[in-house]
Formats: sequence, structure tokens, C-alpha cells
Amino acid sequence: MKNTGWKTIRLGEVVTPVARAELPMPGTIYRQIGVKLWGEGAYEREAIDGSQTKYAKLFRAETGDIIVNKIWARNGSVAVVTPALAGCFGSGEFPMFEPKPDSLESRWVHWLTKTRNFWEQCDEKSHGTSGKNRIKPEQFLKIEIPLPSLSEQRRIVARIEELVAQINEASGLRKQAMNETEALLATARRVFIHVNNDNHVTLESVCSAIIDNLHSTPRLSKTGIPCIRSSDVGYGTLNLNNAQRTDIEEFKNRTVRGIPQENDIVFVREGGGTGKCAVVKYGQQFSLGQRVMMIRLNTNLINPHFFLHQLLSPQIQEDQIVPLSKGSASPHLNIGSLKKFDFILPSLSEQRRIVAELDALQTEVDALKRLQAETANELDTLLPAVLDRAFKGEL
Repeated sequence: MKNTGWKTIRLGEVVTPVARAELPMPGTIYRQIGVKLWGEGAYEREAIDGSQTKYAKLFRAETGDIIVNKIWARNGSVAVVTPALAGCFGSGEFPMFEPKPDSLESRWVHWLTKTRNFWEQCDEKSHGTSGKNRIKPEQFLKIEIPLPSLSEQRRIVARIEELVAQINEASGLRKQAMNETEALLATARRVFIHVNNDNHVTLESVCSAIIDNLHSTPRLSKTGIPCIRSSDVGYGTLNLNNAQRTDIEEFKNRTVRGIPQENDIVFVREGGGTGKCAVVKYGQQFSLGQRVMMIRLNTNLINPHFFLHQLLSPQIQEDQIVPLSKGSASPHLNIGSLKKFDFILPSLSEQRRIVAELDALQTEVDALKRLQAETANELDTLLPAVLDRAFKGEL
């Protein structure tokens, strides 16, 4: 159905400003409301005692209110209050408006706040106002929206929510498939790198060097040689494209303990990414930022890729790294503990066989993950497309 005969009206024609003011009282706890950017909705912030606010008045939100963040409305910080958030309070920086029940369905506005056209109008009406481009309530009320009959609003909202439920279900299945894919590779590593091999060794016995970082903040430059951080290291991947840079003098200073060589292992020993690791490829040049170290192997004893698969296996990640990581705020491994990690050391020919099996599986997993990522991108474009059609009267 095409949009024929819909009115385009200003919000001020179908909403009423509302201010349920309360004087904050010491000893009284107030639930606070916030509004996310880009139409992501309202949420409950931390509760505060009345003595903790600098505002002379707080304003209570109720179900169906339209709430606006004056400063960030230009970035889509507008939402409709859900029943779970009724009774929360906002300051005067969050003006609220009640839809007129005989003209406007609040869920219609809920979905409108997720559209680019709505964001662009908020942005346009924020420009030129005082104080960080805050949108004034009287300007917000000038935003124009499409307005079919109330019954038509409800029909279209029901259709939007039916389609969104299907999108969310597909997205959930994609995430489940991704998790199962990761679990498949972890299981394979556990099976192939089996614990019944009799030849157990410590990490230090198969290393020729353990190279720690400089434990100082790098002196960065806009261009130069990569200086990797934990965020540049994945579980089996090393990405230098987004790494920070240092000049040649800082690079020399930070590699005094050892310049990266092909088949070294970079290893994150601290922070939320403790245990991430990757093999250095031929020609990769970088220095070590904080939290990252290198393990140089005796390749006469151990295949670097076999070593990497062991490091990424549940036997190491779950059974050794997690228990030995110290400090809940910033988990870290000390080098003494790392040296004692327990590894399996079959013959080099057996190592190569296991690597071939696991690398083949990794290739299949990577292909599946790429397909899933493409599907995710397609799903991400569906909601804007649904909303575009809905507000053109094509649903």
C-alpha cells in the first residue's frame, strides 16, 4: 500500500510538553533515566540519593513519554519511555512530551526515532542554539512526522514489530552458529592435541627466548613503524593495519630486547585479552607495546603453528591461563608462571600432521565466519529498509 492521503504534521500538533517536577530530597533514592544515541532507546542509569544531584528539580517519566536529550538529540538521542522505566527521573536536560492519545500512538514515535530522517531533523533544529547545540523544546516540536489515522499507525506498528521479531530471530541464529563454529575449532584442538601423549614439557624447555615489552608508554608518531597493543592481537591473528606508530628511534629503543622474527609468537600477558596470541609472519616489523610479549621457539623441537594451536587450545586457555591470571581488575600472567606452562611434545612429523588437520579445519571455519559476517551485514540493513517502507506507507 502506498502512502496516499497521509498528513505530514509537526510534533507540536500531537504531543504535549509535560513536567512532573519533584524537589530532590536527601535520603530519597531516585532512579535515573538516560537516552542512548541513534535511536537505541532509553535505559536506567545508576540510582542516586536526592543529596547527590546538582539540579533543583527532577522530572518523573511515565510510560509512553517521548524523552529528549537536549545535547545529543542531534545524534538520535530521543526515545519513548517503556513500562520498565516508568517512575525514573531526568533533569531539565531531558524534556518530556506526552502523545495525544486520540491522535498519536507512542509506538509509532518509537520506530520513527530510529530513522535517519528523524535524526537529521533533530540535527538541523539543534544548530545555532546556545550551549553545545542543545535542541530547544520549541524547536523539537517543529519536527515533522508522517501521520496516518490512529488505526493505521497501530496496524503498521504491528507489522514492523512482526518483521523485527523475524530479523531478531535470524540474528540470534547467526550468533548461535558463530558460537558453534568457534566451539567446533576448540573441540578439534582438544581432540587433536590429546592429553594422553606421554611427552610433556614446560614452555621454557622449548623456547630459546622470552622477550618482554619495555613496560613504558610508547612515544607515538602519526607515521612510522607499528607498535602493537593487545587490541592488535587476536586468537591466532595479528593485524598491523590499525596499530599505533612510532618513529625509528622509538622503534630501536623498544626492540633492544629483540626484533621480531618469523615464527615468533606474540602473546598478550595482561588485561582482558590475556592469552591472545599469533605467529609472526615473514616480513612483519613492529615493536611491542604494553601488555604484549614474544616467545621465540626452538624450532628444532617444536613447530610454531603446533605451538600456537596448543596455546589456543582449551587445555592452555581454560586450564592454565585462566587459573594463573592474577588480578580481577587487570588479569595478568607473570613470566615465571608462563615458563611452567605444560605442553605436549610429539615428534615433529606428528606435529606437522596435526597442524595440517587443524589448519584445514581453520580454513573451513574462516570461510564460514566470512559468510556469517556477510549475513550479519545484510541483517543490519534490514531494519532501516523496513522502517523506510513503513513510513512511506508501503507496509
